[in-house]
Amino acid sequence: MNRLAVFDCDGTLVDSGATIYAALRETFRQHELAIPTPQVARRVIGLSLVEAMAQLLPAGDYDEHAVLAEQYKRNFTALRAAGQVEEPLFDGVIELLDALEEDGWLLAVATGKSDRGLKHCLDLHGIHARFVSLQTADRHPSKPHPSMVEQAMADAGAMPETTFVVGDTSFDMAMAAAAGALPLGAAWGYHEAHELLEAGAVAVAEQPLDVLNLVREHAHG
Repeated sequence: MNRLAVFDCDGTLVDSGATIYAALRETFRQHELAIPTPQVARRVIGLSLVEAMAQLLPAGDYDEHAVLAEQYKRNFTALRAAGQVEEPLFDGVIELLDALEEDGWLLAVATGKSDRGLKHCLDLHGIHARFVSLQTADRHPSKPHPSMVEQAMADAGAMPETTFVVGDTSFDMAMAAAAGALPLGAAWGYHEAHELLEAGAVAVAEQPLDVLNLVREHAHG
């Protein structure tokens, strides 16, 4: 049975928070809505866009949330066209991916990004081909629904007991737990360590390479 490591993208592989907030801030400004603070906005990173808008604007209805989501996409695309999208890899991510592959793990991504957005991001860093499965919000319910992890496991020929999920939000941890996979928190992202543990993380890594040690420890009981 294959072994699979599933990664969230925003806040786990790449530090995209500033760009996400720029697109979000412009979206709310264009619709003359109160602009969420960066602290509030980072709470919804990782959710699908419509769900994120619902969290930020609970008084709105589905149609309003959908309109805001589409406007956000246009604003993010405009930032990309202007060369203003910043999605640097976190330090240690490449080394972690290298080490996991050397240990025989297949790699996958489960993200609230769109297919297009994820491809842009991974291509920028030259790592697109390293992942055997790429699951996005375009084809799945929002996290914490387990659908993305379940499909990644099916693509990779892995089982829940041979799969772990690395993510920086409580949504990621709850998604992994719902799929029966091992949830590992990423403390370098957008939610606090205690939130990750409360959502089901069995451990929280302080930096990317710590994930390797946690996985090896788990494999040896």
